[in-house]
Amino acid sequence: MPRIVVPFRGADAKRRLQPLRPQARGELALAMLGDVLAACVETGPTEVVTSDEAAVELARELGAAPLADPGGGQGAAVSAALVHATGGPILVVNADLPCVLARDLYALAGAVPPHGLALVAALDGTTNAMALSSPGLFAPLFGPGSALRFRAHATARGVEAALVSIPNLAGDVDSLVDLRRLAARAGPRTQHALAQLRSELAA
Repeated sequence: MPRIVVPFRGADAKRRLQPLRPQARGELALAMLGDVLAACVETGPTEVVTSDEAAVELARELGAAPLADPGGGQGAAVSAALVHATGGPILVVNADLPCVLARDLYALAGAVPPHGLALVAALDGTTNAMALSSPGLFAPLFGPGSALRFRAHATARGVEAALVSIPNLAGDVDSLVDLRRLAARAGPRTQHALAQLRSELAA
């Protein structure tokens, strides 16, 4: 059974979802987090690294363990969660993947090499999810082009890194275009949030 880490920067992180109101962006971010956590806790023990109080409450409600975000970005958040981790596989899953299901996470866990990592890239080349055979293989390389950077870093260390295609993990939400593209497949919490935002999305 994999252990799962979900970093969540907070409800105000989705600024590219303007012109949605800040409150609406926050509600949508939490709804997507809820759908991600529902899939994660069905798959294995899940930790959410966040400083957002609403996300802490949601994590506890859904059976995930909240961890304090140390600051310093996504890489630092994941590193903090892995400090005391042993064994594997360990999955790192972004919080803005509203279509993800437990079967997608099992597929990712099954794709990790015996001593290596498996990566799922977003359409823009960033990294949406990864599986590590052991926590010591993680490096804080998130950001533009990170999927190829993670792979190159692993290869330089003699570690096998597989790029895998899992559509529901590749579909992240960074813009209204993404949101409209994924809306029909999104999980129930995201669907509910979208129903409340219908007038704003139509604008």
